Amino acid sequence: MKQSEVRATASAQRRWRQVKDGMTTATITGGGVGVLLSILLIFFYLLYEILPLFNSAGIESEEQFQLPVAAAPLYLAMEEQAEVGFRLAENGDAVFFNTENGQQVLKRSLPTTAAISSFALESEETRVFAVGMEDGRALLAKHDYRVSYPEDQRLITPSLRFPYGEAGMEISDAALSRLAVRDSEEALVVVAVSDGHLVGRRWTKEEDFLSEEITLVEENLALPTLDISADYLLIGPRQQWLYVLSQQGGYRLISLRSLEIVDRGEVTDGAALSDVRFLLGGISLLTAAEDGSVSQWFVVRNAQQGGQYGLQFVRQFTAGGPSAMLLTEHRRKGFVSITDDGHLDIFYSTSQRRLLSEELELKNVLGMAISPRADRLLVELQGGEIRSFAVENEHPEVSWSVLWSKVWYESYPEPDYVWQSSAADNDFEPKYSFAPLAFGTLKAAFYAMLIAAPLAICGAIYTAYFMAPSLRRKVKPLIELMEALPTVILGFLAGLWLAPFIERNLPAVFSIFIALPVGILIFAWLWSRLPVSVSRRVPEGWHPLLLVPVVIGLVIACVELSAPMERAFFAGDMRAWLTNDLGISFDQRNALVVGVAMGFAVIPTIFSIAEDAIFSVPKHLSYGSLALGATPWQSLVGVVMPTASPGIFSALMIGMGRAVGETMIVLMATGNTPIMDANIFEGMRTLAANIAVEIGETEVDSSHYRVLFLAAFVLFMFTFVVNTVAETVRQRLRQRYGNL
Repeated sequence: MKQSEVRATASAQRRWRQVKDGMTTATITGGGVGVLLSILLIFFYLLYEILPLFNSAGIESEEQFQLPVAAAPLYLAMEEQAEVGFRLAENGDAVFFNTENGQQVLKRSLPTTAAISSFALESEETRVFAVGMEDGRALLAKHDYRVSYPEDQRLITPSLRFPYGEAGMEISDAALSRLAVRDSEEALVVVAVSDGHLVGRRWTKEEDFLSEEITLVEENLALPTLDISADYLLIGPRQQWLYVLSQQGGYRLISLRSLEIVDRGEVTDGAALSDVRFLLGGISLLTAAEDGSVSQWFVVRNAQQGGQYGLQFVRQFTAGGPSAMLLTEHRRKGFVSITDDGHLDIFYSTSQRRLLSEELELKNVLGMAISPRADRLLVELQGGEIRSFAVENEHPEVSWSVLWSKVWYESYPEPDYVWQSSAADNDFEPKYSFAPLAFGTLKAAFYAMLIAAPLAICGAIYTAYFMAPSLRRKVKPLIELMEALPTVILGFLAGLWLAPFIERNLPAVFSIFIALPVGILIFAWLWSRLPVSVSRRVPEGWHPLLLVPVVIGLVIACVELSAPMERAFFAGDMRAWLTNDLGISFDQRNALVVGVAMGFAVIPTIFSIAEDAIFSVPKHLSYGSLALGATPWQSLVGVVMPTASPGIFSALMIGMGRAVGETMIVLMATGNTPIMDANIFEGMRTLAANIAVEIGETEVDSSHYRVLFLAAFVLFMFTFVVNTVAETVRQRLRQRYGNL
């Protein structure tokens, strides 16, 4: 071949090599950029989902119209769609009207000739209310709505029903100046103030077995005599408590079961009350004072008073002015405060947030109503003028204090960290504390790393530095093959086999942790005492094979001796001994099970990276150390380990990230109870497992849905920070030991 042809061929090969190098560079660069873009996309998508959680509430004025009224309002309400409003006047007129233009839809008068002397709302959710009469009767009514779709158009037909008849119920011979009512499937309770005294009636509902007819059995309640004026009366949702409050701020808590006063005190610091309302569910009591303060109270057991029930102050809000009128939401623990001069505030009790503070420039506010969806507000002014407002308040339940601080939830004796996102009843108070989930995540990762890190690192050191090359070529792929086992299988085995096994063989488990290291050390000592002619029969680097029967034998011995040890030392039941004698609670699916199962899953990751780092240390470093007289151990500790430390540290951090993000093992091997207990025999719930459990049951774009995305964001940022710190430390270690 001519020289020119050779040059041409070489030139073509160089150009083709450059093309391949360029293509490879572009592919690798594109892959790296794609990974970074994917991470950024995940980051911004999570932000897109969670930012609405922290938006402030908003309000916008809409319609304004006039209602023909003859008397001041007692009660104002709206139905589900906020298309039809309801107004009850002091003269007994009940009017349903269109909330868009004020057009009258239906008008009825209460079936009574006696004047109305008092009013009581059972609850916004049931739409049941009662009016007290001058003749001593109480009339219960309910505003109801039927939705139909003639010709594909929504038609709302309102009605006013009287569930206990139109004649009313005889309560007293004198006028009812104050009134409270509470209805349930079992009984109806009505309490009133008549002639300065408390009067109560209970009607128990008895159903006929054959006809299924309901019969009311009346019972007189012998309520105690009061030493304060009863200006506000309220009955709790389970008909257990009667709250009596005076205008001056005094209160008396009366048990409707023992008919005794169980607690008394003051709800204000001298200021007069302007309004008292129940929050959703009737557990929390809201009191508005003339000084503009709004306080939340509920009944708890007082440990300092022998477990007696008492009304407990929980938190305080500040309204925009004095003489505030309160209005509670129908489906959340939020409430609205509006003053006489039209300053409106929207609060949420659990998060203790003021969501909105707005001057509406309204004068002489007589009443207001909020829609069941809390997206519309009606305000009635002097002379029947109605102002309508659109309210935007999608996610009031969440704040940083709710997520990370202790919160005093309803009926809890003290503030606590609680995650409980749903319950069976509609008046449930969501509890969105991330603290038990973050604690559970770190707890699971800690116990997993406690088991995996020593085994993986020590195994990597021996495999890379001491093990025979031929044996290493078999052991390393075998350990790395462990990572191919799906974690759902590991979780399945851990939950259904390992957890019951550990529970049945607790003495064996504790014995194994003691017997294995002691037994291995004894075997090593005995091996060192053998004659050199015998010990040299095992090639250098093959000694781990000798430990296989030793480890298996020790484990079998511990399991076989488990029952005799349990009978001899723990009265036949070590679990009961732990719980009763030591006070350590025991759950079958606990952190020990998770630590073993997750440790099994994490070991291959840590082992593979650490072993590669140690094995990749240049041989001339260790050979030079040995040549200078160092022992293999001295060479390992002084030369090999510092050089490999960046890789070992990276292995630990990657293993930590793997443990933190693990889902299926934790999901199947623990009780998934969100508790904050470091006890190794208790379970936990992690952030990842919580997302997996609840994301399929949430309503899209609801607060719960976005809180789960926030949990994912917390997990994302945690792993990002850990990996960033790990990379920074690795680079510094590399710079420090790179010149060895």
